[in-house]
Amino acid sequence: MRLAPRSVRAAYAAATAAAVALTVLAAGAATGAARLVGVSAEARDNGQTVLIESTEPVAYSVSRPDARTVLVELRNVSVAGAANRVSTTGTSLVAKVSLEDGNALDGTAVGRILLALHAPSAHKVRSSRNTIRVDLAQAGPAIDNAALVEAAATAAVPPGLAVSGLAEAAGSVGIDPMAALQAPQPAAAASLAGQVPAAAPAPADAKPIEARPAEAKPAAARPMPVAQQQTPPPVINDPSSGQQRPTAEVTEGRKRYTGHPVSLDFQNADLRSVLRTFAEISGLNMVIDPAVQGTVDIVLTEVPWDQALDIILRGNQLGYTVDGTIVRIAPLKVLAAEEDERRKLADAQALSGDLRVRTFALSYAKATELQPLLTRSALSQRGQIQVDPRTNTLIITDLTDRLTTAENLINILDRPEPQVEVEARVVTTTRDFARELGIQWGFNGRVDPEIGNTTGLAFPNRGSIGGRTGTVSGPEVSNDPRGDPRQRAGTVVNLPVSPANGAIGLALGSINGAFNLDVALSALERTGKGRVLSTPRLTTQNNVEAEVAQGIQIPIQTVANNTVTVSFKDAVLMLKVTPQITSANTVIMRITVENATPDFGRDVQGIPPIDTQRALTQVQVNDGATTVIGGIFVSRESSNINRVPFLHRVPLIGWLFRRDEIQDESRELLIFITPRILRG
Repeated sequence: MRLAPRSVRAAYAAATAAAVALTVLAAGAATGAARLVGVSAEARDNGQTVLIESTEPVAYSVSRPDARTVLVELRNVSVAGAANRVSTTGTSLVAKVSLEDGNALDGTAVGRILLALHAPSAHKVRSSRNTIRVDLAQAGPAIDNAALVEAAATAAVPPGLAVSGLAEAAGSVGIDPMAALQAPQPAAAASLAGQVPAAAPAPADAKPIEARPAEAKPAAARPMPVAQQQTPPPVINDPSSGQQRPTAEVTEGRKRYTGHPVSLDFQNADLRSVLRTFAEISGLNMVIDPAVQGTVDIVLTEVPWDQALDIILRGNQLGYTVDGTIVRIAPLKVLAAEEDERRKLADAQALSGDLRVRTFALSYAKATELQPLLTRSALSQRGQIQVDPRTNTLIITDLTDRLTTAENLINILDRPEPQVEVEARVVTTTRDFARELGIQWGFNGRVDPEIGNTTGLAFPNRGSIGGRTGTVSGPEVSNDPRGDPRQRAGTVVNLPVSPANGAIGLALGSINGAFNLDVALSALERTGKGRVLSTPRLTTQNNVEAEVAQGIQIPIQTVANNTVTVSFKDAVLMLKVTPQITSANTVIMRITVENATPDFGRDVQGIPPIDTQRALTQVQVNDGATTVIGGIFVSRESSNINRVPFLHRVPLIGWLFRRDEIQDESRELLIFITPRILRG
C-alpha cells in the first residue's frame, strides 16, 4: 500500500463524489464469486458500444475519473481469464482496455475494467441480464488536466486518504467539506430532501494515474448534494463567524435535486449494502443504525443520486441525522424516540433549579386581567401567580429565567393607554313650499208675484233656484222660498283654500232680489326652511366603550288583566362609541348615534310618536379628520286638482270650476364623526 500525495487524494475524493453515472444490478444473492467472460466492442452509427459480459448478473458501478477514462467496477467478480476482444485501431474510440482484480473501499472484491479513450467522449450505460453495454459517443474538447491537478493541490482535504482504483482525478477548488457538511440536528421524521448539504460538481477531465490497491478508508468525505424544496432552508450557527447561515438554497414550486444522474436496478438487494454503496459514490461518512434491515427492489433510470437515496430512505421509513461530517441513518421510530428523549431531558433541565418569589405592582393594567396571560406566556410548569386586588399587585413564584421573562412582558403591557375624544354632529335640514288657489261662487233667483215676477201660469206660479253646497257668507240657505233672499245665496262651486292667506269676494243682485250672485276667490302660498344641529361629544380610553345621552322618557300605559302598567320609552340624543387606536395613527370606531325626538303634534291618546334618526357602523378615520358616517335625503312633491266634472273643461271660464294645490317638501339628515387622539 502506498498513500498518494495530498493533491491526488483530494482529486480522487472529488472524482468519487462527482461520478457522472452509476448503474447497479443485483439479481439476487450469489452462491459464489462470478467471473468476467470477456470484453468486446461493436461499431454504431454515431459511436461505439463496449460489451462487458459476465457469467451471471452482478452489481457494478461506472465512474468517469476524467474525460478520457471510463472505469467499470464489478462487485464480487474475478477478471482472471477474461478475453479482451476490443480493437483499439482504426476508428475505435477506445485507445486501451485494462483488466484488474482489486478491492473496494469496504474491502469487497471487485473486478475493474478501465477504458482509456482517444478523445473525450460521452457515455451511457445499459444492462441486460449478465451483459453491460457502455455506449460511447464523441464529446467536446479535452480539458486541461494539469491545471485541474494543480488547482486540486490547493483544496483543503483532510490527511489520511487512501487511494484505490485504476485512476485518480483532480477535484473542485475552494470547497471546505467540514463547513459544508455542518448542519443542525433535524427532526426525527425529517426526510433527506432539503437537509443534507450540497457539493459542487467536479471537473470532467483529469490525468489517469497508476492503479494501486486500497487498504484504508477516507477519514473525511465530500459533502452530499442537496435535494432542494420549497420550504425555507434550515438555519445553522457558523462557529467560525458567530453568525447563522442557511444550509441550502430554496427553489419554489417543487423539490430540486443536484446530484449527478444514476441508473439503479436493485432486485432483492440487502438494504445495508445498498446504503454502503451510496456512501462510496457520495463520499459521505455514513453510520447505519443496527435497526436498519431489509431488502431493496427498485428500478430507476437517469435520476439524481441524492434523489434516489431519498426515495430509498422514505420507502423504508428511514431518516437521518447529521453530526459534523457524519451522517447517521436510522428508522424514523428510532429517531423519533431519541428526539423525544432529548426533549424530555431538555424540559427536565429547564425545570430544574430553585424557585424565587417576586412582586410586581401594576400602575395601569389590572392584575386580574394579566394573570391568565402571564400564566400561558411566561411561566413554567412549576410557576404560579397570586393576585392582590387591593394593591393591584402580582405575586409570581417561578424559576429565575421565567421571572425575567414575566418582568419583560409586564413592562410591555403595563403602560398607559391613550385617550380618544369623539365628537358627532347630527344635522337635520327641512324645506317646504305650498301654493293653493281656490274659488267659491253661487247664485239664487226666484219667480214670485210678491216682487212682480211671475210665470204667468197657474202652476208653477212661483219658484226659486240657487246653489246648495252652502253659503258664501252668513247662515245657511233656508229651504223656505219666502225667506230673506240675502240668506238664500248658496254656492254652486265650493272649492275654497283653507286656511286662506288672502281672498276676494264679489256679490251682485237685482233691485227686487229676483237674482243674486256671490263670488269668492281665495289663495295660499307657504315657504318654510329649518335646520337642527345636535353635537354630542365624549372622551374615553383606547378600546373602552363609552356612551353619552340627553333627552326625555315618555310614559306609556298598558292595561292587561285589569292591571295598569306604566313603561317608559327613551326619546334621547345618544352617542355610543368604542375606539381602537392603530399604529398608523388612525382610529377604528364602532359607533352608535341616535337622535330620537317626540312629536306631540301627532299624539295618539296623549302619547306622541317618536321621530328617530339612527346610525350604527364601524369606520376607520385619521386622527383629527372628519367623515360622514350616514345620510338620508327625503324629497316629496305633490300636485292636487279639485274640479267640477265637465265644466272645468269649458274654455276661458273653466278656472271657475277648479281648485289647484302644489306642495314641495324635502328633508336631509347628515351625521358627521371626528376622533381626536389625546396623548399624555
